[in-house]
Order: sequence, then C-alpha cells, then structure tokens
Amino acid sequence: MMNKPLFIIAIVLIVVRRLSASSATEIIISIPDQTLSVVDSGKFIVRYRVSTSKFGNGENVGSYQTPLGMLFVSGKFGDHLSAGTVIKNRAPTGEIIAVDAPNRDAIVSRVIWLRGMERQNLAAHDRCIYIHGTLEERRVGRAASFGCIRMRSGDVIALYDRVHIGMHVTISEKAIDELLPQEKPTLLSRAD
Repeated sequence: MMNKPLFIIAIVLIVVRRLSASSATEIIISIPDQTLSVVDSGKFIVRYRVSTSKFGNGENVGSYQTPLGMLFVSGKFGDHLSAGTVIKNRAPTGEIIAVDAPNRDAIVSRVIWLRGMERQNLAAHDRCIYIHGTLEERRVGRAASFGCIRMRSGDVIALYDRVHIGMHVTISEKAIDELLPQEKPTLLSRAD
C-alpha cells in the first residue's frame, strides 16, 4: 500500500502535468489571414476561418474594432445548444435561425468571452469581445464583424470543446506564418 506523502506527491505531479500541458495550448488569431489557429507547444492542432472587425483593429470603447495583443478566455456560454441558437447577453433566447438568414446578424451557437491581459486591451471584457458563431457564414474569411471574432457555427462548436477558462488568446496583425514559421522537413521526416 502506498504511503500518504507519496500519494499526495503523485497527485500533485499529475495535476501539475495536466496544467502545464493545457497551458501550452493557445489560440492565435491572425487578422491579415482571417484565421484562428489552435496551437499546442508551437505546433498547429487545427485552423479555422474567422471574421474580425470591418472597422479595423483597436481598443477604444465604441470603436467596434477588434482588439490586439494577449487576451485570455474568461467565460464560455452555450453548452449543448443547437447550431443556430440565438444568444443574447450570453443566454439562449430559444430562437434557432438558419445560416445566412436575410436581415439577421445575431450571435449564435456558442460564446467564448475574452478578457485583455495588456494595458491597451483591458477594455475587451467590458466591450464584450467574444469569439462566437455567426449567421452570416458567407462573410467568414473577410473582415465583417463589429469587433468580435465570428466563426461558422460548426467551427465554433468544435472550438468550444477545445478551449478552457484561462486559455491564452493572441490577436495579431501578423500572418500566422510570421508568428509560427512552418516546420522544415528533415531527412528523417521524408516520406519517400
């Protein structure tokens, strides 16, 4: 039978490993590429097309611009909602709307609320800057939002299950290849 101090040390090591593994996973949003990448220890896990602000980048309240810099996930809303479920004030309204419905521009499916970590983006939380689903999926891939990061419903639902509270999010004016250069193949990685 394991003695108590060794058992406690084993539990602490398991927790530390899990925390360090999860803290290596982050989100990187590239404004010029209009992409959101989930990255673990510098390696791509998955990449999605997004839509950032049609008003450009910035941090001022009322600007409708997408903030830049380091942020983190401060809240998640929409567990188990159907794709297209309208979310208002971070709560489902009960209404479900089809993709690209005319004259509708609602937040749908999931909300991932962001909080700034740097002086220039501290207002992001109060501005309700989210990563969220959009009905206007035809506009994903180009700047079309009012400050948030919009995603297709299926993509934001998949992303939602990958993110956790506290996860770091970087929003950058650089292309993703500048932020994370692609790995160069080595002789050992050749397939032929």
